[in-house]
Amino acid sequence: MYFIQETDKPKILSQLLLIPKLEKDKIILPMFLETEEKNNQKEIRKKDSELEKKITKQEMLIAKKTKKILDKTHCKKVILSKEMQGKEIFCNQLYTYGFEISDGRWLFKVLAFDAINYVVKKNNITSEKIKISILVNDLDEIILEIINQIIKKYKNINIVTNHMEKFKKLEEQILEEYGIMITVNNNKKKSLTKSDIILNVDFPNELINKYRIAEKASIINIRGNIKINQKRFEGKIYNDYEIKYENLEEFDFDKENIYYKKNIYEAYIYKQQPIENIMNKIRKDKVKITKLL
Repeated sequence: MYFIQETDKPKILSQLLLIPKLEKDKIILPMFLETEEKNNQKEIRKKDSELEKKITKQEMLIAKKTKKILDKTHCKKVILSKEMQGKEIFCNQLYTYGFEISDGRWLFKVLAFDAINYVVKKNNITSEKIKISILVNDLDEIILEIINQIIKKYKNINIVTNHMEKFKKLEEQILEEYGIMITVNNNKKKSLTKSDIILNVDFPNELINKYRIAEKASIINIRGNIKINQKRFEGKIYNDYEIKYENLEEFDFDKENIYYKKNIYEAYIYKQQPIENIMNKIRKDKVKITKLL
């Protein structure tokens, strides 16, 4: 596993020839093209096609050279710095080359119950009356664990899915085991109109906007960034998060300022193990969501 970051003090030759440098478990990249309006780069690209071409060419070339370094190490998993995560073309090239970029999305799904607790506490929602809806099409071990965690504390669960046949048996099992009736449905007009919290596991933006949503609902979006087009929607959308943890294997703690902790922690977890083992590790390491964004 390698960490990839951009240097702020490039050597002249490295900068001119765009040469990445390998330092232990870090790949240090030369500085990318800068603009006076760095944070508004997308708008600049629209206005300046020449700049766009230069940025595209540069990012693709550096990605190609990064690949050569990683190929020699036989490594397929990387962690990008906060700065490098914003380099869309560079990231897409790494994906094209078959590299796994730790982005915290898988871990966000595992920590979904903690995210719900965070929203309940932050918004002072009465837990006894709260209604939670889960937007999900694929039923897996992680989703089963999340549902079990939620029903033990909040009880009132509504599952919205395009594959109702996958969840009907689960509906019966929960009623038999806990004496709690969950709702499984796919009514676009009514399913989400009374939801306090909506956990979006795998619905894309286009699909979720086909549903009528409670005006002040809080949406925890595991999948990625979404935007609600409903005119009267006044709720909150949480598209990202950050964590803190203890007991992780030793590493260069200067990385904490350059990289997101969620990405580092996710990269160290072996995903192909029972969810019970994963949850035990998370509890042992005292992983907590510190903020939702």
